[in-house]
Amino acid sequence: MIPGEYEKLFENKLFQEIMDNIDDVVMIIDRETYIVYVNQAYERSFGIKTGYIIGKKLSDIEGDTTAINVMRMGTPIVHQLEYLKSLNVDSVGISFPLRYDGEIVGGVSVFNNTAKYVELASRLNRTKEMTRFLQDQLNDPAIAQWSKEFITVNAYMKQILGLAVKVAKSQATVLIRGESGTGKEVMAKIIHDNSPRADGPFIKVNCAAIPDNLLESEFFGYVGGSFTGARKEGKAGKFEMAQGGTIFLDEIGDMDINMQVKFLRVIQEKEVERIGGSKPIPLDVRIVAATNQNLEDLIKEGKFRQDLYYRLNVIEIKIPPLRQRREDIPVLVHHLVKKLAGDHVMVSPRVMNCFNSYDWPGNVRELRNVLEHACIMRNEDIIDIYALPQYMQPKNSMEVSRGEEVNYDIKEMTAVLEKDLILESLRKFSNKSKAIDALGISRSSLVP
Repeated sequence: MIPGEYEKLFENKLFQEIMDNIDDVVMIIDRETYIVYVNQAYERSFGIKTGYIIGKKLSDIEGDTTAINVMRMGTPIVHQLEYLKSLNVDSVGISFPLRYDGEIVGGVSVFNNTAKYVELASRLNRTKEMTRFLQDQLNDPAIAQWSKEFITVNAYMKQILGLAVKVAKSQATVLIRGESGTGKEVMAKIIHDNSPRADGPFIKVNCAAIPDNLLESEFFGYVGGSFTGARKEGKAGKFEMAQGGTIFLDEIGDMDINMQVKFLRVIQEKEVERIGGSKPIPLDVRIVAATNQNLEDLIKEGKFRQDLYYRLNVIEIKIPPLRQRREDIPVLVHHLVKKLAGDHVMVSPRVMNCFNSYDWPGNVRELRNVLEHACIMRNEDIIDIYALPQYMQPKNSMEVSRGEEVNYDIKEMTAVLEKDLILESLRKFSNKSKAIDALGISRSSLVP
């Protein structure tokens, strides 16, 4: 409970007059997180009566917020960017513990959801993330040299990259494992670029994309006239094309079982024979393979040869999915947005909150696709939640936490929705007449 002296202060007319004329929201909670005071700025900012919110537990409404954390920590938190889920807004402010006779009896939070403050806080947070990222690069010159494409601040991922560079110096066959979109091809290229074969070719083959009847000719090549439709001059296979360099076999788990036998022979004997030919061609090729499948399960099912597995799996590199290295999300977003749209484009805190809570089944590839979509659909230089693909957007733009009843003005909500529909139609058709026809409204209803 708040001491009586504070309760008397809340009832003081001069105190109320001062607090109600402050533009920022001032909220006070007691030790049990019950809201005991909030000024009129709350109603002005969010359209919710102060009487509705007073007496409710902040921990039930918002969960573990800054105002609650400061009571545990005993120190203020300044310039904290926070998403308030019950209000569906981003906020910037300061929170500090409320003391009485040296004892913490509550917490005070002063915050504002004005767009310019939120944008500044977002810039500050991104700058901090990038500072940490760049500092890591400076502290580890080896990483700075070869991780320009594989952006990460994750400690485990850095160890994997270090292993890749170490392995690159050898001639050992490497098997890269990881979910789709984690960057297996990028990892293979890092191995190639840091190997003695860096000046040689890097040949990528997607084993899942080549029809079974063409696999042999694609890999091994053929002599002229060896089969119907063959070129007269013949054709070199992928292994020959990779001479002196690296061949990257993506989706190796999808290779036909019969082809695996021939492939094993090439690895063992280090030579290839073109279809229709009789002369073996010696090979000087480094093999790097990758898969998103469980090869051990495929072996049990008789779909993958165990002897080939052992030949490929001399060195194994496992790339963790993006959801297991969430600290990489902000720096990846910064890197990709800069690459796609330039330095001037910002990502709103609400979008970052969405990204950090999403599981990213498509990993970095999905993140890039989402950001490419958002950069195209954005309004001005801010990527807001509604620039994201439909499946990532909230189901209801005015949704609040379950169990919370908020009184909205139905007429106002309808007007906002109508305006959004009209503006969306204007953007889509770029013509007022077409927009009017699509919406079935009169010209006088159209927003200028």
